[in-house]
Amino acid sequence: MSHPAPRPLRAKAPAGPLSGRLAVPGDKSISHRALMFGAVAVGTTEIAGLLEGEDVLRTAAAMRALGAEVEKLGPGAWRVAGRGVGGLVEPADVLDMGNSGTAARLLLGLLSGHPIFAVMTGDASLRRRPMKRVTDPLSASGAQFWTREGGRLPLAVRGATDPLPIDYVLPVASAQVKSACLLAGLCAPGTTRVVEKEPTRDHTENMLRHFGATVWVEDTPEGRVVRLVGQPELVAAPVLVPGDPSSAAFPIVAALLVPGSRVVVENVGLNPLRTGLITTLREMGAALRIENERVAGGEPVGDIVAEYTEMKGIEVPPGRAPSMIDEYPVLAVAAAAARGVTRMRGLAELRVKESDRLSATAALLAANGVNAAIEGDDLIVQGTGGAIPGGGTVETHMDHRIAMSALVMGLASEMPVSVDDAAFIDTSFPGFATLMNGLADGEVLGAP
Repeated sequence: MSHPAPRPLRAKAPAGPLSGRLAVPGDKSISHRALMFGAVAVGTTEIAGLLEGEDVLRTAAAMRALGAEVEKLGPGAWRVAGRGVGGLVEPADVLDMGNSGTAARLLLGLLSGHPIFAVMTGDASLRRRPMKRVTDPLSASGAQFWTREGGRLPLAVRGATDPLPIDYVLPVASAQVKSACLLAGLCAPGTTRVVEKEPTRDHTENMLRHFGATVWVEDTPEGRVVRLVGQPELVAAPVLVPGDPSSAAFPIVAALLVPGSRVVVENVGLNPLRTGLITTLREMGAALRIENERVAGGEPVGDIVAEYTEMKGIEVPPGRAPSMIDEYPVLAVAAAAARGVTRMRGLAELRVKESDRLSATAALLAANGVNAAIEGDDLIVQGTGGAIPGGGTVETHMDHRIAMSALVMGLASEMPVSVDDAAFIDTSFPGFATLMNGLADGEVLGAP
């Protein structure tokens, strides 16, 4: 299995403000799902705006290996000829999911409902991530799993010959686990039911409806209940992928931190279960506004205007975590430049991302002169109220979001900030350095 060679990168403060209009890559969550749903729909699905990062390309390759016809037509434009629900075929080789936990966990759900045998692996980072949280509920469908100790990859799965509908209450807020259960339920008769105590991103529910499945969502005293009627005939439908709000977070925070800046990020997905960062930054006093709001492909989208603001520290409630789980590292960078203390509560899920993101975020702050502490599952950041000292080298742990957050910090620091490896940024945000340099007058991200 080949992986990109380490690529150190350094960020320094620009000579002037950041300015410009830009578009970020397509939403990663929606891109994965578009390929998977296209593969199990009847007919040909046309996708526009697909994220062509390494994670999503792994999903495309897996769908091909399972018998779907997946073809790139042009930049962001793809076509998927599906096999119908229950129609995937046994792959001839190991499915390598690279760095993508989303692809691996959702695909386990799809495989669980098909009577086929498959082996799945990933890169060193993905092989450390827990899969038991998915394989345990999926076992109730009749699927069998063989894993390494701790439920980790590589693993083997034999899908159920006669899959059963799943009834599962999520012990932790996880859109990936919820989605895996729903995908397994596609092949099962009856109704699959998933209960989440905290609402998580609902792209799977939206896309199921878009392709013709019957899905009910109800708020109850038990939590948010999602029901899927099994064995639908999914019908190919066009998908327009909006810009990824998790990727938009980086130029947005950079604009808020660099004096005089004004940046417009166009066509960003504004699903209300993904906008926790915008809510939080506004509570900190950020000058953020939304323009040109509209609906595209069943998802709300708009243009986000971000202008330099002197922000203040706040307490971020734990209930907000599911709507911004990928944005905490870059929020911590914003908190580092704010006045006063920011306390981000309830971040246990950050410990099982591409890295232990909670520890890695605290370490990137400490390496650059910012006081940060972890108390239980909380991250406490003492803001500098101005320029961040900087000058450190951040260990990224093969985590693209840690790398990008550290580089954004370098734009607002007195001394440059370096990362040991920026190669994994391409998993979610190909062209990141070029885009950020395009907002500045002169190169701000480059080789150390």
